[in-house]
Amino acid sequence: MMKYAMASYAFASGGGTLGYQTLAPTAAKADNMVDERLAQPITSDANDFIYQWEASHDYNPSAGLERIEAMLVAINSGDDERNPPETGLTETALKRIKNGRLYLIPASTETRGHLTTGNAKFYKQQLQELLQSAPQRTI
Repeated sequence: MMKYAMASYAFASGGGTLGYQTLAPTAAKADNMVDERLAQPITSDANDFIYQWEASHDYNPSAGLERIEAMLVAINSGDDERNPPETGLTETALKRIKNGRLYLIPASTETRGHLTTGNAKFYKQQLQELLQSAPQRTI
């Protein structure tokens, strides 16, 4: 069941609508993609996977956002299924951070939903700008 759960979750939150349309534009190609994923061996420990999920149930990062002094760029993708930008939750939270801003990667055939932020090519320029403009502190 772990194999099916992981494959289902990966499809539901790591592909992006336009990305999946490009990768599997027909039902036959989509079926083949599912078959290929299900044929892959499971390398994760089920208990570790369950622990990770349980640990996130009551996690709330909003406490103390106003205390953040550093310049901050929150990065999200327009096709993120786990943290959909249309909810406005990230933008609302960033209003509480003095030097916080959002960079939203536009959804495209190259983005992969929630997995997009794992590829720095989509935000390399924004990261360079942040590092160049951030005040330097001496220790």
